[in-house]
Amino acid sequence: MVLPSSKMKSNVREIASAFVSEISGPFSKESDIIMQEANNNIARNQIIAKVLSTALGLGASALITYYGIKWLTEAMDPTKKEKKQAQLEARRMLRQLGVDSKENLSEYELCVAANLLDPRSVNITWDDIGGLDGIVQEIQDSVILPFQRTELFKSSSLLQPPKGILLHGPPGCGKTMIAKATAKATGARFINLQVSSLVDKWYGESQKRAEAVFSLAKKLQPTIVFIDEIDSFLRSRSSTDHEATAMMKTQFMSLWDGITSDPNCLVIIMGATNRRKDVDSAILRRMPCQFFIDMPDPEQRKSILQLILEEENTDGLNYDQLSQLSAGLSGSDLREACRIAAMSCLTDYVTENPSRVNNECGDSLRNITMADLQHGIHKVQVTKHSQPIPLD
Repeated sequence: MVLPSSKMKSNVREIASAFVSEISGPFSKESDIIMQEANNNIARNQIIAKVLSTALGLGASALITYYGIKWLTEAMDPTKKEKKQAQLEARRMLRQLGVDSKENLSEYELCVAANLLDPRSVNITWDDIGGLDGIVQEIQDSVILPFQRTELFKSSSLLQPPKGILLHGPPGCGKTMIAKATAKATGARFINLQVSSLVDKWYGESQKRAEAVFSLAKKLQPTIVFIDEIDSFLRSRSSTDHEATAMMKTQFMSLWDGITSDPNCLVIIMGATNRRKDVDSAILRRMPCQFFIDMPDPEQRKSILQLILEEENTDGLNYDQLSQLSAGLSGSDLREACRIAAMSCLTDYVTENPSRVNNECGDSLRNITMADLQHGIHKVQVTKHSQPIPLD
């Protein structure tokens, strides 16, 4: 039986299709698997790329935000210029003192270092202080000698130099001069601490600066840290104190205990005040060595006047009488009285020679007389609202 040609063609196509599908079946499955794996890899790479781009974006955003806030904070800081100037001054002073430039100082220590004073530049010596021989001798024994002869003080703990010294008494009696003369005599690094250098408007910064005072002093030891008018900084604590002020005082006292307990630490805190009663009792305990600088007596006033007028041109002065006339005057008052007396000589010269005021080779001034000094003392006493001594 012969099949029609059309039917034969259809059967041939079916057989060929079946044969092709039978042969290509395994290859088609493998191709599908490969395509699926490729799609999975593409999806995984897209996820990784998205995660990386998100992380980089967040990092860049955080970095920009950080530096933006930092710039804004610095731009809003009114003390930025002063801080930079203080750091420049500190580096200049450290070079002048011969401190190793490799010494690592923090930003806060540099701010405190701006208060450094070169002892060689101090022009005050013990010879410039009159009428305080007893106190000067005590300071030389208890403060200066431990700096100069450290080997003598290592045999006993009782021989350790005091880590706190307080100079107190009426104003104008030489407390600051004694501190400067002490720095000059010891040759130690002298930090004339200004309270303003410890105060910062940002919370917690004042404590860091207080800590920098002691860390810097230890790095530069032997060191004397002088706080003038210490009652304005470390006055008696009360419940009305601001939180930042109370924390700064507590931090200061805690660090002070650290140098007190270290026998090898050559750091001394020296304070001066006119109002000892206003100083916190805990601070007074840390300053066991205290010197009362009282108003000068007649003999001390005589010594001070002789010291002030030592290099001046004088004529017929009676220092005993002047010391009696100047009762109640401090050392700074006596210097002012002598300045007024010297100005009297200048005023008389200008009055008598009005045409020679601009003459570079003018005549020399007359000597300071007893009347000039009496006038100066009388004027200072009137200024101080005390009972002046009659000139007659």
